[in-house]
Amino acid sequence: MKPEADPFCPDARRGELPAIARGGPVSHAVSRVARLHRAAAGRLLKQAGLYPGQELVMMYLWEAGPVRQSELIRTSELDPSTVTKMLQRLEQSGHVRRCPDPADRRAVLVEATEGSCALLAEVGRAWNTLEELTLAGLDPAERAELGRLLAKVEGNLCTEAAECRDRPRTAVSEGAPDRPGGTCAQPQGTPSRPEAGTTG
Repeated sequence: MKPEADPFCPDARRGELPAIARGGPVSHAVSRVARLHRAAAGRLLKQAGLYPGQELVMMYLWEAGPVRQSELIRTSELDPSTVTKMLQRLEQSGHVRRCPDPADRRAVLVEATEGSCALLAEVGRAWNTLEELTLAGLDPAERAELGRLLAKVEGNLCTEAAECRDRPRTAVSEGAPDRPGGTCAQPQGTPSRPEAGTTG
């Protein structure tokens, strides 16, 4: 009996490309890898009750402490409506709280709740598992080279994106802000530099 095909991987083992994509095999591969990586992240994060992208917001808030919602939108590089919806879900789950900024009542402060600290270790385990799943079969030199090449690719694409020009990589992209003051202590083994590829 022929095994059922993985819906995420049609024709992947045969290495077939759509005719229109044959002029961009690397771009096609990157697109497929990004989709599969996001799907794998989703499966792992589901165990913690999170959707892909929410963990990056939580990583930032855990380490940054209270920040204005406008800053979170800026650093996440996401559409404001996407961040607002994400925060609404996280607030309903009890992981974040929002309140007026005492320094400017028109602004909204966002912070991780103490109750969210239980998620921190789960997110760390999910990211560690995702890293090993993604890099299985690559030796340390290959892993380092892949990271170097992906950074160059990111740089190439960043020059085409208006929001990337003339500024350093953001805290959410890096996974950690430059200042202390977070809600939870970060346990050993929690990744400190997640990439933004799973944001959504």
